[in-house]
Formats: sequence, C-alpha cells, structure tokens
Amino acid sequence: MAAQLYQTTSGRLFHAGAIAIITVGLPARGKTHVSRSLCRYLLWLGVQTRVFSVGNYRRQLLGTMPNDFFDPNNQETTAQRFEIAQKCLDDMISWLEAGGQKSDDPSWLKNYNPIKYRQVSPVFIESICNKQEIIDANIRSVKISSPDYIGWDPEEAVEDFKHRIENHQPHYETITDLSLSFVKLMNVGEQIIVNNVNGYLQSRIVYYLLNLHITPRIIYFARNGESLNESSYKADAELSEAGHAYAEKLKDFLLDHRERQGMENEQSIRPLTVWTSARKRSYQTAMHFVHDGVYVRQNPALVERNPGECDGLTPAKIKARFPDEEAKAQKDPYRHRYPRAESYHDLAVRVEPVILELEREKNDVLIIAHESTIRCLYAYLMDRPAEDIPKIVIPRNYLIEIVPSAYGCKETRMEILNISA
Repeated sequence: MAAQLYQTTSGRLFHAGAIAIITVGLPARGKTHVSRSLCRYLLWLGVQTRVFSVGNYRRQLLGTMPNDFFDPNNQETTAQRFEIAQKCLDDMISWLEAGGQKSDDPSWLKNYNPIKYRQVSPVFIESICNKQEIIDANIRSVKISSPDYIGWDPEEAVEDFKHRIENHQPHYETITDLSLSFVKLMNVGEQIIVNNVNGYLQSRIVYYLLNLHITPRIIYFARNGESLNESSYKADAELSEAGHAYAEKLKDFLLDHRERQGMENEQSIRPLTVWTSARKRSYQTAMHFVHDGVYVRQNPALVERNPGECDGLTPAKIKARFPDEEAKAQKDPYRHRYPRAESYHDLAVRVEPVILELEREKNDVLIIAHESTIRCLYAYLMDRPAEDIPKIVIPRNYLIEIVPSAYGCKETRMEILNISA
C-alpha cells in the first residue's frame, strides 16, 4: 500500500530498521531527481526521511565555486571538499540520532560511519547513462537552473557543466562489489539491475524506482462539475446544467492555456489524457474533452471517499446522529472512519495505482475527480503530511497545474470561472 504504513509515537517503522540510501554516479545522471522523488514517496509511506546533499552544504559554506574546485586532481581543494562531506555526514548522524529511521541503540556513533554500523542497511542507487542526448537534456532542464548558475547565459552554463563532468569521468568507478545492496539505473530507467536487495522497505524502494523517469510533463487537477444531487454519494447523480457549463469552460480554458504555453515556449504540445472515475458527475465532466479529440480514461481508484452511513447528512445532522464518532473525527480526521465509510487513510491506500501511474506517465494528464480524491494525490505530489490531507482546499473554480522537476513540484492555480465551490 502507498499510504502511511502505521503510526507510532516516534514515527519510526521498527520492522524496517535504518536504511541509508546513497545515490552515486557522474553529474547530470538524475541523482537529484531520484533522491528527491524517493524522499517524497517514503514520506508518503510514513517513513521519516531526509535528503542530505553535499552540493547544498558546499553552496552554504563556500557559495558558487569554479570548475577546478571539483577536479579530483586539485590537491588544494581536497581538504575543503572533505570538510564539506564530513559536515554533511555529521548532520546525517545527528538527525538519525534525534529520531530518524534508525535503531534506538546509540552505540553505533562510536564507529562514526553509519554505513558500517551493523543496524544501518546501506542501499546504493547508481545512475548510469551512456546516451548523450539524455545527459544534454538533463543539463539543460536541471543543472543550468541550479543555484550555481544564477545569472549565467544558458549556453555558457551548459558548457561549464560539461567541463565539470569531464573532470570527474576519468576517476569514476562503477559499483562491482556484489556483497553490497545496490540498484543500477541505466539511462534513467531504460534498464534496472538489482543486487542483494532484502526486506520490505528496500523492495518498496526498488518497486518505486521501476516507475520513475525524468521526462518533462504536466499534471493538472480539476474538480468535477456540479451534479443534480450534490449531497448524496449513493444517488450518483448526473451533471446539472451548471455542471455542463462548467465542464465546457474547463475544457476551453485548459486547451487554450496549453496552446499559449506551446507558442510561448516554441515547443510542440505533448499529448493530453484525461483521467476520471466512473461516477457520472466526474465522467460527464471529462466527456466534454472527447469532442476535441482528447482521450478520456476511467479509473475506479479515482472514486471519491465513501461517506457510509453519513451519506446525505449535513455536518449538523452527523454531529447529532453520531456524537461519539464526530468527536473521534475531530481528534484524527485523517484516520477516522465513520460507520460503513472510508477514512482518508483508506482513500490514500486506494489511490496507490494512480500514484504509480503518474510516475510512469510521460505525457500530460488532467485528473477530474472529487475534492477528497484530489486532496490525496495533491498531498503526495506537494510533500504534504497525511494529517493535512482533510484540510487541503481544492476549489471547483480553479485549475491546478503541477510541474514535476528534480527539485520538487511547482504549483500554479488558475481561476477558470467564478462559481461557488
């Protein structure tokens, strides 16, 4: 399942132990994207996770440095590079000791190297790429926008970063020790080699990596239109006249927006697919796109949260009929389940296939669904904790555009028409 595995006072998953994931590889091979994406996924699973980036520590301590600073042959900068790596390691150890995903036994600090400690399982993820077009695309899409190249001419930044890669290439050695646990990603997921991977959490990591890629794409979220019976889940009512008007406006707005983006960026527009559930108000909202040649696909996992015996009841009636349940819901709105209903945790588990499909998808996707379903998917993409999901606001009159990148997802909310939520 792809929601928080279980809850403990400390937040640690005792059956999983402590895992140190080490990403290795030459520059511009996708290490940043892999580490940030894995962090997002593991946090979604409820695993306390944090990324420790040597590059960020170097920028904080020294700022932007010339290319010869990174050259392994440069003896003058060896001490500085070691000091930065040591600081990063110290902070990781402190974080683990303070409550990260580790054993309670603090004696491993005496060894100082967490990778050698018997209760910390190291997993290496090596990014290997032998296709120059993939390397060039990664440099242009990620590296020239990094803090190291603020204010640089894009072409000069590309050439500078290529020189940095050339400095490292003669000294880089691929992993060959078969006693280690490692995953080799060839050409960003084109081929995956797995060696000596054991345990549930390590297996989940490999499974997630099987779905990962760095191809640019955009994910859109939109609420379904208003139905003839908004208060009832069981009724599965059809769209109202206002709902159809909203659906048409949504379609026109999004298609025009995508066309403008293509013209501004001087790029061809990627294909768009609409995902929706089989519920009438969602599917009928999506059907307005079919007339413009957009493929619409139903997915049962996108159905809204089942309210159970609270179906059709107002908040006041729920409180009057189920006072004890209402009190429990106020204490834990994410995990509480009303009689015969789904909790938000249940819903988060149910949308696991959608999460993995989104990671696999290389074209643009519009998801038209109920607010409860979009809340879960939005929380995953935007690194929001599970406890925030019931409070996330997804207004019906806005189109949400999310652009995944190596450093996280960027969100834009665009008003499409002025209607009540």
